Amino acid sequence: MSDGDQRHVTLERVDTGVYRATNPRGVELTFGSLLEDGFTPVELLLAAIGGCSAVDVDLMTTRRADPERFEVEIDAEKVVDDRGGNLLRDLRVTFRVTFPDGADGDKARDRPPRAVRNSHDRTCTVSRTIEAGTPVTVRIDDGTG
Repeated sequence: MSDGDQRHVTLERVDTGVYRATNPRGVELTFGSLLEDGFTPVELLLAAIGGCSAVDVDLMTTRRADPERFEVEIDAEKVVDDRGGNLLRDLRVTFRVTFPDGADGDKARDRPPRAVRNSHDRTCTVSRTIEAGTPVTVRIDDGTG
């Protein structure tokens, strides 16, 4: 495990319930629970889970042929736990990948099951972090010290 391989995102309040995330490359994404035409934080979490595996699976399956269809659907049930807190249960990631007919498409068609398994078991940082139950530390820096 590398101690120096940090990830970082900064959030800034834009308006009530609306935030701008900025990554170290300067790319910005606006989201929030009160943003009418955007993603909520929960939807971003689902997109991160699916996106992480999609990148892995895409790289491992499209070496032989470009897919005719590559779609990932991520579902979860929002529940209230026994302490009264919100959380997601029963997260499901469903891949729908089809390849063209022909020898290259046939070779590519064999790859998604192994690629999905590899992503889930080894390479998808997002879903592996969630499944590991990694603690989240919350701090307040009021700027006074």
